[in-house]
Amino acid sequence: MNTSLFELFKIGIGPSSSHTVGPMRAALRFTRELTEKNLLEPTARVKVNLYGSLALTGIGHGTDRAILLGLLGEAPDTVDPYTVETKIAAIRNTNTISLGGSKTIPFHEAEDLNFRRNQMYPDPAVHSHPNGMRFTAFDNAGRSLAEEIFYSIGGGFIVSHPELLAERTAEAPASSRTVPYPFRSAEDLLATAKRHNLTISDLLLANEVALLNDPDNIINRPQATASTAAQSPEDKIRASILALWQTMQQCTERGIATEGILPGGLNVRRRAHRLAERLNTIGSKDPLAPIDWVTVYAMAVNEENAAGGRVVTAPTNGAAGVIPAIGNYYMRFIEGTEAEKEEGILRYFLTAAAIGILYKENASISGAEVGCQGEVGVACSMAAGGLVAALNGTNAQVEHAAEIAMEHNLGMTCDPIGGLVQIPCIERNGMGAVKAINACRMAMHETGDHKLSLDQIIATMYQTGLDMQSRYKETSLAGLALNIIEC
Repeated sequence: MNTSLFELFKIGIGPSSSHTVGPMRAALRFTRELTEKNLLEPTARVKVNLYGSLALTGIGHGTDRAILLGLLGEAPDTVDPYTVETKIAAIRNTNTISLGGSKTIPFHEAEDLNFRRNQMYPDPAVHSHPNGMRFTAFDNAGRSLAEEIFYSIGGGFIVSHPELLAERTAEAPASSRTVPYPFRSAEDLLATAKRHNLTISDLLLANEVALLNDPDNIINRPQATASTAAQSPEDKIRASILALWQTMQQCTERGIATEGILPGGLNVRRRAHRLAERLNTIGSKDPLAPIDWVTVYAMAVNEENAAGGRVVTAPTNGAAGVIPAIGNYYMRFIEGTEAEKEEGILRYFLTAAAIGILYKENASISGAEVGCQGEVGVACSMAAGGLVAALNGTNAQVEHAAEIAMEHNLGMTCDPIGGLVQIPCIERNGMGAVKAINACRMAMHETGDHKLSLDQIIATMYQTGLDMQSRYKETSLAGLALNIIEC
């Protein structure tokens, strides 16, 4: 199976794709399954247990709020961020919840939503994934009506317990997805593109068109503002990508325009607005101003994410600033006509997605599983390769840039202070974006072969993540989270 671009880039809300978007989708799926099985009406109580990283950093990541919203029937891509506080307050003030928005039952959060901080997995006998959730529905007599275990595996993706176990065995069902140019590795991707005389972006566009026309594959794609009824399949995909880009730009603009203190208790001050004002004052006097703007763009997005605003996973919320920062860098500082820039942005997203798919399907994009190298590291790798494509580099240069970018993110831990997606996450996106530009430039200045392949780097990243102590993987039990006083 090849993941879709629109599964990697998903519209949602902050502060975390694995701890907010994923749990919300899991709670929503559980509620919908109760309805489908005619179990919603007899349900008198719902109990949710969180494990591992979700339990240890869930409060700071908004997991409790995400679960409540999902049980209400809200989805990450459609919930209005400005109504979240009111919805959560209503549940907590009345000690009730309207399952799926239709069946009201008692819900005492202290009893019905439990953070199992002393237990890593829902089933201790199965070392599954550190972002585990157990949902149970009971009738009036206290009998269990339904139970489901889900895992939030990074980037807002979720799988049930049986689905996860099937993926790890030969019992995994064959994918129903049929694309003209399937690939399982970077070597495979480059060979297929060469055989058919395609760029990586053209190859992925053809695959997305096939997924668009396959009725068995329901993939949420953002709708462009203009009607797409008369458009060709290729143009529909392009319009949906541009709609994603517009959402990212709006997020960047909000982040730059907004001042104040981020929620959560660390009293972290938003900095993007002040930095942008300074850059607007000095103009082009500083030759490194474009790099400073890249940092501003990345931090603006992640300040919005930390505030629970509307963002696009790229491939995660914690790394959501890198892709839009490099997109804005390309649009603002690279010469070209408006039409040329639009085509460049399309190549950028399609190529970045192809690289992200390789990480998603061969390693991990979960900070709780492999550390921040799987989030900001992957985003940096995607952006570096995507920028090469936007600049009309070769497929080989795309692969080289993606490899360089990850090579210098290997071993990066995820140890957020206070369990909040703020320190070091916000600045780290700025650093990752700058690294992406450097990796792109290094690759495009080279003419010969390079020693390490992207496939080797992806395998190394995954093994490094598995070897990393769990306390350095989104638990806030080590590193910065342990040694810095929360103030």
